[in-house]
Amino acid sequence: MTLDRAEPVVRLEGITVDFPGVRALDAVDFRLFPGEVHAVMGENAAGKSTLVAVITGTLAPEQGDVVVDGEPRRFAGVADSRAAGIATVFQEAQLSPNLSVAENVMLGRERRGRFGIDWRRTRADAAEALARLGLDELDPKTPLSLLTPAQKQLVALARAVVDEPRVLILDEPTSSLDAAEVATLMRVIRGLRQRGVAILFISHFLEQAFAISDRMTVLRGGVRVSEFATRDLERADLISKMLGKDIDSLRALGSERKAHHYASDGQPAIQATGVGRRGELERTDVEVQRGEIVGLAGLRGSGRTELASLLSGSVRADSGELWVDGDRVNLRSPSVALRHRIALSAENRGTQGIIDQLTARENIVLSLQALRGWTRPLSHAESATLVETYVEALHLDPADLDRPVGLLSGGTQQKVLLARALAVRPHVLILDEPTRGIDISAKVEVQRRISQLAGDGVAVVFISSELEEVVRLSDRIVVLKDREKIGELSNGPGVTVDTVVEMIAAELESVDGL
Repeated sequence: MTLDRAEPVVRLEGITVDFPGVRALDAVDFRLFPGEVHAVMGENAAGKSTLVAVITGTLAPEQGDVVVDGEPRRFAGVADSRAAGIATVFQEAQLSPNLSVAENVMLGRERRGRFGIDWRRTRADAAEALARLGLDELDPKTPLSLLTPAQKQLVALARAVVDEPRVLILDEPTSSLDAAEVATLMRVIRGLRQRGVAILFISHFLEQAFAISDRMTVLRGGVRVSEFATRDLERADLISKMLGKDIDSLRALGSERKAHHYASDGQPAIQATGVGRRGELERTDVEVQRGEIVGLAGLRGSGRTELASLLSGSVRADSGELWVDGDRVNLRSPSVALRHRIALSAENRGTQGIIDQLTARENIVLSLQALRGWTRPLSHAESATLVETYVEALHLDPADLDRPVGLLSGGTQQKVLLARALAVRPHVLILDEPTRGIDISAKVEVQRRISQLAGDGVAVVFISSELEEVVRLSDRIVVLKDREKIGELSNGPGVTVDTVVEMIAAELESVDGL
């Protein structure tokens, strides 16, 4: 029996979900068949999490139907969807570290006897659930706190399937696993598929999705773009549909080279040799010269932000070496990085950037004040001079300076973050999505300022989901995929967006091992 002739176990019809000011899903159709792995693909804000929330009953759609086994259903919550045979394993395993493996697997389903919980039978049931997944090596008595991240993910999976659900949703299940651990999880997923479980698989890792899925649905901006049999879909076509650009138009885009083309010469401002972090980024080499812009290109989940975090001291590397101006350094924290004149403008300005309650003026001086130490406060005159510098350089509206920055536009917030990073006079400036969510005029101003900074001798690491930006601004482009560096391009007239897309889309030889 082919999937197209089988009856979907779950079908969504015309699902629409609205949040304040945004339509998260717009008349989306979706179908999930027994015994298949169906990957839902899309960039940030595509609607993947909202789709999962509707299926699991944590969100009720404004319009549309959730159909299970041919009957429309209205789930009042997770308990309802669970009763309908739908289970979910999220990216962050929702487990109790102070309990054992068996206690986590059987939580809420413990076997009871005359005197309370019968732990012997409960552990036996947990062992049976683990064995069904081929996880016999996990001792049910082991405290969860002693397990690796991969083992914890497998315990979460065992808990999800202990009731033998007919639908299993896996939301970024491999985000913290290394290659060997991913292979183990893939083996378990294939076993569940063979038993007829319908699996909805969400991942930013393209090769994993291609390796495990039978069918793909692409979402973009809350709209279902299309549904494909995985075997019929080329990687470049998938990327084009996720980004919203036809591959032919991508090929037509030329490389817009900036005026200050850079020729590498001399000591790198920052150099990473074999820098990585287990479960987050494979060992990576990268260097940036003074006056050079190095772009990090790749889809979300490729390792762009992870590399930026390691270079900026936001996250500590557990392998490799970092050199700044020829001296080996240990970036234990962002404050240590600041002392080496390495500044980061983080991707998520809401949680890692601006402080909503402070004014724009106060936000701008934060990093410089932290660098000087709170025992040497900036004087009013120093703060005023500093802020005035960036009012002029970044075309900030003086009327905005004394307003809480949380009330300002996204473009103004981004300029404030850039001003804060520049205030420490960085030798290395790391910009993670500096133009995301801002209007065209603000975007042009930020890009122009980045180019000027490189012209003034600052080493710039630039990250953007918009590949046109990366090609337009960068002297060199480091391409990442599935948490590892897969190549490097010296930019020039022959390099286009399509050049980068084709490199990302190229199938890795290691896929056969998954």
